[in-house]
Amino acid sequence: MPDSGPIDRQQGGIQVISRAAMILRTLRDRPEGLSLSQIAGRVGLPRSTVQRIVNALVAEGLLMTASPAGRVRLGTEILALASGSRIDVVELAHPHIKALSDATGETVDLAVLKNDHLIFIDQVVGSQRLRAVSAVGETFPLHSTANGKACLALLTDAEIRQRLPDPLPPIADGTVRTIDDLLREIAAVRKTGVAYDEEEHTRGISAIGSAFRDLFGNICAVSVPAPTARFEAEREKLRPLLLECVRELKETFRG
Repeated sequence: MPDSGPIDRQQGGIQVISRAAMILRTLRDRPEGLSLSQIAGRVGLPRSTVQRIVNALVAEGLLMTASPAGRVRLGTEILALASGSRIDVVELAHPHIKALSDATGETVDLAVLKNDHLIFIDQVVGSQRLRAVSAVGETFPLHSTANGKACLALLTDAEIRQRLPDPLPPIADGTVRTIDDLLREIAAVRKTGVAYDEEEHTRGISAIGSAFRDLFGNICAVSVPAPTARFEAEREKLRPLLLECVRELKETFRG
């Protein structure tokens, strides 16, 4: 019989790469890190196997120690590799927001969370004659916008309190004014996956938004603003279309 040793070694190498990839993906959205036992539970591997792979990944800079208790997180080499790929969130997301705009006829915005505000980084203008349009590069508050509240829903309550003042600055008549009231609204956003702006930022304009994380862990949001009268008529149509768009974006950035 022919010697199957080289084939077995090749298959074993492929299996190790696959397991390493699983571990890296498990840590993607966990900046605080995970323990070896937590990783083992999530990937379904023995702790001893996870430890061997983690040690190798740490040695290559792909993982790093996150705490004295032994948690590990993604390492700096991951960022270097991602940066070298020159992957642009706008480039990857634009076809998806274009499809959403085509399906709804409305303007669709893409924004990224930066500290205590949003920055609009892309937009597809809708086909409606009366439409809501903002400039790419413009900044917006978090507590009075649909995309801002959607982004906040991906943070913890403690992180939200750290980023925003209390009381909250008034933007429009309907703007939420206290952190406690905002957190109650954010709790609902976490359950449904969508946030609303009902003339809380601009009189006569309402919006729906939903958020996701890009390849670098940045929190981004897609939102659909429209004149309030038309928005109310289309609300139930917009929600599933937006959620499907964001689901596709999450798959895109999962790789």
